[in-house]
Amino acid sequence: MSEYPTVEGEIPFVAPGSGRVCTTWYKIVGDLKNSTSPPLIALHGGPGAGHEYLASLIDLFNQYGIPIVFYDQIGCGRSTHLRDKLRDESFWTFDLFIAELDNLIDHLLLRSKGFYVLGQSWGGMLAGMYAARRPTGLKKLVIAGSPASFPLFVEGGKRHRAELPLDIQRILEDGDRTGNLETPEYERASAVFYKKHVCRIDPLPAEVQQAFVNLRDDPTAYHTMQGPSEIVVDGNLKDWDGEEEAKNINVDTLLLNGRYDEVSELCVEPWFRSIPRVKWLVFENSSHMAHWEEREKYMKVVGTFLTSY
Repeated sequence: MSEYPTVEGEIPFVAPGSGRVCTTWYKIVGDLKNSTSPPLIALHGGPGAGHEYLASLIDLFNQYGIPIVFYDQIGCGRSTHLRDKLRDESFWTFDLFIAELDNLIDHLLLRSKGFYVLGQSWGGMLAGMYAARRPTGLKKLVIAGSPASFPLFVEGGKRHRAELPLDIQRILEDGDRTGNLETPEYERASAVFYKKHVCRIDPLPAEVQQAFVNLRDDPTAYHTMQGPSEIVVDGNLKDWDGEEEAKNINVDTLLLNGRYDEVSELCVEPWFRSIPRVKWLVFENSSHMAHWEEREKYMKVVGTFLTSY
């Protein structure tokens, strides 16, 4: 039995271009109606990683009384899957996921009370572009481990790879050249990169492992938007740059990333340069999952930011 109040549900969502009525699954930790704090909406990464790996954010409810709204974005987890849309770049867009987020917010009647948004990885890109539209009700924004520019993300990744052992570099380069990314050798080499730049906890928390399960189960959105892996980027985000739009963000914003993050400071810096009211903190002992790798400090930083006025 849960030690905190939890509600789960599904919301109809008419996904533009899908040809069907879809559903968005959500889970609320805390009491939206009676809480004195605005809720925090958590936007997961991938796209397609699912909500589970953000479960550590429940600490913000336990420690600061902030209700948390988790949900699985369309195409993954317990929400509607659309495997027939593989490589449909006109379907898998920011507009699709923003429409889904707006639908969730309106269904939960959050506009008048207000809400916070925290996006991690791809979720932070989504959060930034959503905030740039100045939605009614948004009070504060957290962008965690998220690139402001995909070309700079790729450049940072190349720099990370250049620091790996030479034999690992050669295996990754061979896979990139041949397109054969499913050999045992390539998977072993990728694991070296992931352990250094995605999550440095060994073994991985079960919730983080579930993100990889979700991506293997249905990689449709991930393959279309990102590509076949964190290392090989050939999806419709490959040329994306959000720096200009970020100038329109008009709420207090907190930027977070890890010192060893696959999302390097190179591709985080444009957020810092563009967003008018922004703070930036780097977790010195973390990679891409600081909400697990330095969990206590992470929650203190985020909780203090959200509750301070």
